[in-house]
Amino acid sequence: MTVSPTPRLALPLLEPGQAQKEMFHNEALALLDIATQAAVVAAMVNVPPTAPTIGQCWIIGGAPQGAWAGQGGKLTGWTEGGWRFLTPQDGMRVWVGADQALALYSGGEWYQGRTYGRLFIEGRQVVGPRQPNVAEPTGGTTVDAEARRAISAVVQMLRQHGLIGVD
Repeated sequence: MTVSPTPRLALPLLEPGQAQKEMFHNEALALLDIATQAAVVAAMVNVPPTAPTIGQCWIIGGAPQGAWAGQGGKLTGWTEGGWRFLTPQDGMRVWVGADQALALYSGGEWYQGRTYGRLFIEGRQVVGPRQPNVAEPTGGTTVDAEARRAISAVVQMLRQHGLIGVD
């Protein structure tokens, strides 16, 4: 649409002396409307809905058909002017209404239901990357069965929540 689109979202830029600047400006706004605070009806959908509502968006799956053919992996939104397609950038997160979860675009593909990073509460890290497995207590000169059961329960819960590995 334009010789020099923006580098990240490929939004059309106005050129000096360009005719019909409003068309390029409106196209950029329509794409920004899809990308900003992105939320989609569903993800990995290959067939366009038959009666979309203006403003509804989807993440297109890997085998798109019909009006979405050739647009795999892109964000799409239904507008007054028809379908608009937006190429996602690494790090883009989108709320997927059907799954009630976030989708993350990284390395050329969408990941759903995953969270990356660390959790800090009041400046203190409370959850981070998974740590190695912790062995349950065995042996010892004095065996305290009640304490051993409590420690084993804590270790099992850490494994169950994925905070430590399972060997």
